[in-house]
Parts: sequence; C-alpha cells; structure tokens
Amino acid sequence: MSNIPADLRYSKSDEWVRVEGDEVVIGITDYAQEQLGDIVYLELPQIGASFAPGDSFGVIESVKASSDLYAPIGGEVVAVNSELEGNQEPINQDPYGAGWLIRMRPSGAEEELLDAAAYAAYIEERAH
Repeated sequence: MSNIPADLRYSKSDEWVRVEGDEVVIGITDYAQEQLGDIVYLELPQIGASFAPGDSFGVIESVKASSDLYAPIGGEVVAVNSELEGNQEPINQDPYGAGWLIRMRPSGAEEELLDAAAYAAYIEERAH
C-alpha cells in the first residue's frame, strides 16, 4: 500500500501539497512514483513562472512512461528542487521529503484537493 501522509493534500493527478507558512511545497505522491517506476528525466519550471490550477508545470519521465506534472494550485514558483537535475532518485526514494519538486506562493486559486483518506479511496477506485 502506498504511503499517504495525513498532513498533506492531494490532487487527482497524483501531486501532493504541503502548506509551509505563506508558501506551498508540491511533489508527486508515493503512488505516482510507484506507477512510474525508476525516474530518469525531470523538467521543472523557471523560478518566477506562474501557473493556474491544472496547468502543466513540467514533465517527468520514467523507464515506463512520460507524464506531465500538473499544478494543484495556482501561484508563482518561488523555488525548484535543483538537487534533482542530475539525480532523480530522491523522487522514488523519498517523494514527500528530498524528492519535492517545486515551491509556490499561492494565488488563492486551487482545484479540489483531497485529504489522505479521500486520496486513498481514489487510488483504490482506479485500481478496479
């Protein structure tokens, strides 16, 4: 079973959101990295880029598939995890910690985010 921390919020496109003060940190869920397998390429936005909820903010590729990354909330990118540029392993090993992708200053717009229980149920639904 995937790790789904209770203190985060989740999008139906398998990104997680953690609020830290007036910013949010975004990454992909443990479930998403399990589905992708070994990640081999990552494209992240520039600092200062702005996104609306649901916009693609980057691309992640694994040995199995290539997938767009979607902004679960609207806002401006204030940091990207540059540690991942040469090494994407942290996304597979620690998707909620060292494998974070971007940090944003929210604009207030967000898509419907799920709590841990609702996200777990959503994963379960898709499995059947």
